[in-house]
Amino acid sequence: MAQKRLMQELYALQKEKWIHIETNESSILHWKVGLWVVNPDSIWHGAYLQAEMRFPGEYPYQPPAFRFLTKRICHPNVYSDGNLCISILHKPGDDEQSGELASERWNVLHGVESVLRSVLLLMDDPEINSPANVDAAVLYRDNRGLYNIMARKIVAESQTEIPDGVRMPTSTELVSAPVKPIEDDADFWNMSDGEEDFGGSDSDEDMGDFEEEDDDDDDDDDEAK
Repeated sequence: MAQKRLMQELYALQKEKWIHIETNESSILHWKVGLWVVNPDSIWHGAYLQAEMRFPGEYPYQPPAFRFLTKRICHPNVYSDGNLCISILHKPGDDEQSGELASERWNVLHGVESVLRSVLLLMDDPEINSPANVDAAVLYRDNRGLYNIMARKIVAESQTEIPDGVRMPTSTELVSAPVKPIEDDADFWNMSDGEEDFGGSDSDEDMGDFEEEDDDDDDDDDEAK
């Protein structure tokens, strides 16, 4: 199940311009990911952040692991070895010790895209109450100017490590075009009655057409009566 789900997610994510993904030839359970920080208001704008994701055999019922490969990231929630501390990657269920609710942690409705978007949001809005990097948290809280200077230095360094053939997308390229929904195996999606969308696909926009058709059917029934 993990391999099938990941192949579906990979297919969808390969259309995204802000992500570059390389998969391990011997295992779909290991990805190398490049994230472009495309938000012009972000202090990390222009950064090409490289990371690896490892997926358990129980995926999507258990979360993947995420570790930055870009070195020396100064951020309250990034450990010195690149591992990231973020609630969405914590195992499902409430955690009394940390106080995290199940709604904040991993669940089967999440997917790679929701993780990566959460990572980018965390880069700009770190959690400093329980930091992985105490020094970075203190710097963020007490000396934001120096923190921003260090962030911009990492942005510049990351731009020297961009793989050949990879470039930052333009604002025009980031406007997603409508995508035809992928016909899928109905049995696979029946694995969870409550599951809806795990990847934030642009195809959700097409659902309005079905709602309009339903309304038309209701009108026809009323006229028949």
